[in-house]
Amino acid sequence: MKNLISERVADFIKNYPPFNVLDNTSLFQLAEQVIIVYKEKNSIIFTVDENQHSHFYMVHKGAVTLNNPATSNILDYCDEGDIFGLRPLFANENYKLEARAHEESIIYGIPIDLFKPIAKQNEQVTIFLMESFASNTRNPYAKSQKGQLYDIEDNEEINKEVVLPDLQLASYSKKLITCSTRTSIQKAAELMTKKQIGSILVVSKELPVGIITDKDFRNKVITGKQPITASVKTIMASPVITYPKNLTITQAQMAMMKSNISHLVITEDGTPNTAALGILSKHDLMVSLGDNPAVLVKAIKRATRTKKIKQLRKSIMVLLAGYLEQNIPLGIIAKIISELNDTCIKQVVEISINKMGSPPPVKFAWLALGSQGRSEQLLHTDQDNALVFEDVPEEDLPKTTTYFLELSKHVTKALNVIGYEYCPADMMASNPKWCLSLQEWKNKLSYWISNPGPNEVLMSSIFFDYSLAYGERSLLDNMSDHIFRTVDKYPIFLVHLANGALQSPSPTGFFRQFLVEQDGQHKDFFDLKSRALRPLIDAARVLILSHSVKAISNTWERYEKLAELEPNNKELYLACSYATKALLKFRTKQGLSHHDSGRFIELEQLTKQEKMKLKRTFKAIKEIQELITLRFKVTNILG
Repeated sequence: MKNLISERVADFIKNYPPFNVLDNTSLFQLAEQVIIVYKEKNSIIFTVDENQHSHFYMVHKGAVTLNNPATSNILDYCDEGDIFGLRPLFANENYKLEARAHEESIIYGIPIDLFKPIAKQNEQVTIFLMESFASNTRNPYAKSQKGQLYDIEDNEEINKEVVLPDLQLASYSKKLITCSTRTSIQKAAELMTKKQIGSILVVSKELPVGIITDKDFRNKVITGKQPITASVKTIMASPVITYPKNLTITQAQMAMMKSNISHLVITEDGTPNTAALGILSKHDLMVSLGDNPAVLVKAIKRATRTKKIKQLRKSIMVLLAGYLEQNIPLGIIAKIISELNDTCIKQVVEISINKMGSPPPVKFAWLALGSQGRSEQLLHTDQDNALVFEDVPEEDLPKTTTYFLELSKHVTKALNVIGYEYCPADMMASNPKWCLSLQEWKNKLSYWISNPGPNEVLMSSIFFDYSLAYGERSLLDNMSDHIFRTVDKYPIFLVHLANGALQSPSPTGFFRQFLVEQDGQHKDFFDLKSRALRPLIDAARVLILSHSVKAISNTWERYEKLAELEPNNKELYLACSYATKALLKFRTKQGLSHHDSGRFIELEQLTKQEKMKLKRTFKAIKEIQELITLRFKVTNILG
């Protein structure tokens, strides 16, 4: 009779090292003897100096931390599939660390006496376990992350001193044209003419030994110093200057200036001892500089047609992908991309005004709402915007409104052309509901705040994340002042806004299983926006509004400000700031990879490490929602 529990254990452990290299017989023999341990949150698995257990452990569900109680430091974080407690396998001594359930967990205990002979018969298993024990980490293949709760690549603090000009990788030509040292100058020239190139690489035994450029022909052949029948060896520049493929634009510029050359050879390890991958010329460098933020800003401002801006936005996406690939802190990336996007919008408005045939009758402001208003819109998503114009006499209001509605239609159409989809809910300035005079906006805002039903709270939550994209800032400031004055008069609004912030579905269920969509187009996908990002965004909004803080709409900047205002909650707010950036970075990478908004994630396509990164942000979501529930006493209005 089959043992279903043992089969399930075997099916799980075979996916993780070192069990993934065992034969089926050994695997099932081991699975039959595995003990299953349930641990509540914060319960101890073993303590420092505790006698050795007869098992070492593997996390099946939940998470376990390895701690040094003397310093209160978390030295490692073990998630699903990670092993820990290996000391009894190698050393006849008590435990040196404490193992504690970081959350409700199910753990497999693998019997040491049964496992030792299996490990001895398998060299790969032995090496893995020895390296894991020696490096004091559950995975010796990730030693650089030992003792780090968050991965280095997501740590904003490490990269604070980054200088922007050094960020971009230089693009080089991978279509190599080569010749040998014995090739004649004439044949080399004919080959360069045929291929329409300005340089040719000279190789010996497939390794780069020299390079010839048009300049060499002018200085050494046309002048008569060398006949065209001589070999290229007589005129080539040697040795070649080589660099690895991850060369930045600034490094390339410095290298060319230092050696007074116009070409660099790119090799696998950056030395002449490996085969060439390509050649980087000054021309390539100028092309790379076309994706420089400062150059792009100038090009956008010079654009007189919407289609030109559309082309330039493609360069912005190239820039974004490059920054993510180089692991630049998201705070820096967001500022650069948001500034470029704002420049695009400003130019679109300018072009649209020119199409109107007459200038605006009064001052106005074009407002970016939602993710764009928070400077968090990195990918091409839908547009959320509004327009506010100066108050005019009542008799002039219809005519003035008509002008700005027509202008808004030009702008939203142009934004659609350059890559912003129309808002499905029609929350755009081309909708008369979102194109109003200052007084009309004040009346609408007052109504939302004083009559906070579900729809009014939803409208408020969208509108309160706004920034000036174009026009008169005083109009924006006037609206902000009105919002805070009205909220002070109707404090119950904050309770309703807090209630709205708690309506997002939970990211995980029992034992931290991802909760996925149950039906519809995205069935079995994880909704990163609704289940992870939105709860953090909504919480930051209501908390910052409760402090009457103006002019901060970005979510992580809101949390950083809250950390200043509430030192007792500083750790939680900074964790929420980190989580927001980590989730947005993850969504952006997914969107670029799949050419979509990155909102819906197919979990089967994620690596274990990616799943771990996501889950590490969920603790902050849970805790910030608990804080809101207590602070605003939301349960009083729930029914």
